[in-house]
Amino acid sequence: KECLFVLPVRGSEGLYMVNGPPSFTESSAFQRDSGKNCRAVAFSKDGSLFAWCNGEKVNVVNVTSAELLRSFDLPKAVCLGFSPKNTILATWQAYTTAKDGSAGVPNLQLHDLKTGKCLKSFIQKKIQNWCPCWADDESVCARNVNNEVHFFESNDFNTIANKLHLQKVTDFVLSPGAQPTKVAVYVPGSKGAPSFVRLYQYPNFGGPQSALANKSFFKADKVTMLWNKKATALLVIASTEVDKTGASYYGEQTLHYIATNGESAVVQLPKNGPIYDVAWSPNSVEFCAVYGFMPAKATVFNLKCDPVFDFGTGPRNAAYYSPQGHILVLAGFGNLRGQMEVWDVTNYRLISEPVASDSTYFAWCPDGEHIVTATCAPRLRVSNGYKIWHYTGSVLHSYEVAPNEEMWQVFWQPCLDGVFPPKAVKYQAVPSELPGAEPKPALAYRPPALRNKPVMSSKL
Repeated sequence: KECLFVLPVRGSEGLYMVNGPPSFTESSAFQRDSGKNCRAVAFSKDGSLFAWCNGEKVNVVNVTSAELLRSFDLPKAVCLGFSPKNTILATWQAYTTAKDGSAGVPNLQLHDLKTGKCLKSFIQKKIQNWCPCWADDESVCARNVNNEVHFFESNDFNTIANKLHLQKVTDFVLSPGAQPTKVAVYVPGSKGAPSFVRLYQYPNFGGPQSALANKSFFKADKVTMLWNKKATALLVIASTEVDKTGASYYGEQTLHYIATNGESAVVQLPKNGPIYDVAWSPNSVEFCAVYGFMPAKATVFNLKCDPVFDFGTGPRNAAYYSPQGHILVLAGFGNLRGQMEVWDVTNYRLISEPVASDSTYFAWCPDGEHIVTATCAPRLRVSNGYKIWHYTGSVLHSYEVAPNEEMWQVFWQPCLDGVFPPKAVKYQAVPSELPGAEPKPALAYRPPALRNKPVMSSKL
């Protein structure tokens, strides 16, 4: 069995790659970068290229051969991103102005990976949504500039091919998949007018009649927009910072469904409380929502926004479909104790209930068989490390950094959709040499002065 995936691990021990299942050894092809200043890492969409910044240079390597393809002299880069077909590497560093108050130098740069030349530099002050968004075939690229969306075609960044100008576009998302490219835009409400999300087909932006769909709503300080894989529908989580009723510390959320055929609806959630997570199934015809005051409910809905299956309530705040869409993990991370429920969503049967305590990160491997969970700094600064699981609940590999070290990031090498077809679901835990992860029992609180001392029974 050869190892198909690598996992980069970034932390105070430097940057290195670990071979995925079944070997879990450090990759000998990728030379460990042992500096402590590795701020940014990125894979290309197909997983063939890997870039990192070590505080001196931004390097790009071919993952298979480990050959250094490009090196850019950008010591301050903190964000990296590849265009979908590996044509361009985008880099971002913090924007700084000169002491005399004059405008700073452009801090977002687009580099041609074939020639190594810088194609274009932009001023991009905010780190939010810093990276331009490309259509999957790179025919269109878009970025938000002063509340307008600017579109470029065929990676020609000297000419703005189109502009989408509404009152104040604060966010936009391009649709995934093949042409035609669709774009969802969010305009926040002001002076009593509602917020709205509109869907357009590129490049038809002429007036409100040209929109494919429109949904307006009150109660939105920010929105999260999620396209399904087939780009036929969009889910919008609209949230307010403050819940006026005082019922929730998390503000108030509502879930809206908008389809490119013009249909729209509010998804009726049968339990009150926050919406913790919403995830589209890769089949594009179902989505799962995790919502309601704890213990939270989880429900799968169809495109009519009717419930298809209800998982009941439990300690959970996240939902993760496998890349093939055949398995769904419901999990409780953050302020919950890391319980996971692994469900076969073809038959709605529970497969396993592993526990990944103190996890700050969860990700499916593209093979749809393996999962990584990790405890990373700065979210948690103790017991940093990662575990690789089989979805049947077995821990196949576990690594914890030394007590005085930190781990900042670990993630799977991606690959293109369709490389791994779904396999038949197993219910029996796969064999492993490691014991299952048992949560530590909660002990009574002891003040620091009495820790590591024998327990004295108090006599009254």
